[in-house]
Amino acid sequence: MTGAGDRGRLQGLHLHVDGASGAAGDMMLGALLDLGVPVEVIGDALDAIGAGRQRLHVARVLTHGIAAVDVKVDTAGELAGMPSHRHTGSARHDDHGHGHRHPHSHTGAGHSHGDADHGHGHAERAHVHYAAIRARLAAAALTPGTHRRALDIFDRIARAEARMHGTTVDDVAFHEVGAIDSVVDVVGTAAALDWLDPVAVTCTGVAMGHGTLICAHGVLPVPAPAALEILRDAGGVMLDGGVARELCTPTGAAILAAAVTRWSAAPAGRPVAIGWGAGDAALPDRANALRAIAIDVSAGPSAGPSAEAAIDQVWQIDANLDDMSPELCGPASDAVFAAGALDVWWTPITMKKGRPALMLSALAAEPERGAVAQAMLRETTTIGVRFAPRERMVLARTSREVTTRFGRIPVKVARHGDAIWNAAPEFEACAAAARQHGVPVKQVFAAVLAAFEAALAAGEIQGSD
Repeated sequence: MTGAGDRGRLQGLHLHVDGASGAAGDMMLGALLDLGVPVEVIGDALDAIGAGRQRLHVARVLTHGIAAVDVKVDTAGELAGMPSHRHTGSARHDDHGHGHRHPHSHTGAGHSHGDADHGHGHAERAHVHYAAIRARLAAAALTPGTHRRALDIFDRIARAEARMHGTTVDDVAFHEVGAIDSVVDVVGTAAALDWLDPVAVTCTGVAMGHGTLICAHGVLPVPAPAALEILRDAGGVMLDGGVARELCTPTGAAILAAAVTRWSAAPAGRPVAIGWGAGDAALPDRANALRAIAIDVSAGPSAGPSAEAAIDQVWQIDANLDDMSPELCGPASDAVFAAGALDVWWTPITMKKGRPALMLSALAAEPERGAVAQAMLRETTTIGVRFAPRERMVLARTSREVTTRFGRIPVKVARHGDAIWNAAPEFEACAAAARQHGVPVKQVFAAVLAAFEAALAAGEIQGSD
């Protein structure tokens, strides 16, 4: 686990995830805690969602000689404000394995295959529809980044389950115990990633395992069907792993699908912190643990005119539109962003026969390219899109909070080495504060920038932080 002195250096770095032993929600949460994310960050998010920080139990364990953080969730009782029902149908969300906690949660809380209770012959079980989980997330007082990440992860799971079971996303059912486990793993991981605010996330690939598993739907092949569907939808990279059991759960796959910006080896740079998150099963030939590495890429070899900025490759996706109502532009932009675009913009153009028109453009990493293109085709009147690779140079980013008369507001800080080159208040936080205090957003912006400059002058914020 990283030391307290390194903790302030973790934010805005590159994050690399090593899935050689697979991935699950509790493993990712444990790895990020071991990396140095304060447990209070996760506890605050669990309180906001109605799960309660007391459900989270964190311990250090040894797995094949590797010290790792083991996370377990108390699934007793119900989630506050989340109605459950009795369920007998087939559109359910059951777990398959990877040696995690409970036999009726498909999302990162699996069970050993020798468990007797697999859901066969049980007429009814309490369940929670995804529509209720999504409504609970929408109503919770989470940070904007945590809210966005958690919804993205859950949406990926629900879409995969809906396709597998021939139902709608809203009707996908999580067993009540599985819903509690899933909410803690997903929301906790989303809060940890939001706190880290990595500039990019890489993963070479995730071990899936092989063979078969037993669940409430009977005997299924490994890789787990839902996990495989999630990776396929995201353009992820699967590895076998050489183990005859499930190694990657649907929640593990969904977290990686939502977080990874490039499926590749780790970039050159200085490893700042390393975290290990343990699974519960004993694997015969390796530690059952997921590894997360925070990397300072600015300390690597020069990749261009500035050794202080990371260079990566993204895709630009464009569509020309001369027959679409301007009223549809806003919803189209929102849909493209929701599909994973890094940026979205409109450009006035002239098309054939002198028609005034618009070009919709977006930037996306390789895993999100297909989803962004599909969103453009679905939400606009175009019948085709264009792709072009683009290289970009990205300054190292961190997030810092400043105190204003409108409350604590985060500021995104861009650095070149030890020099601060840009500082921008987080818009959603400013907009929320403006609504709460009944003032214009520009007034909150001005107050945040003034507080940031004052903190900088007082030495409370350093260029090297």
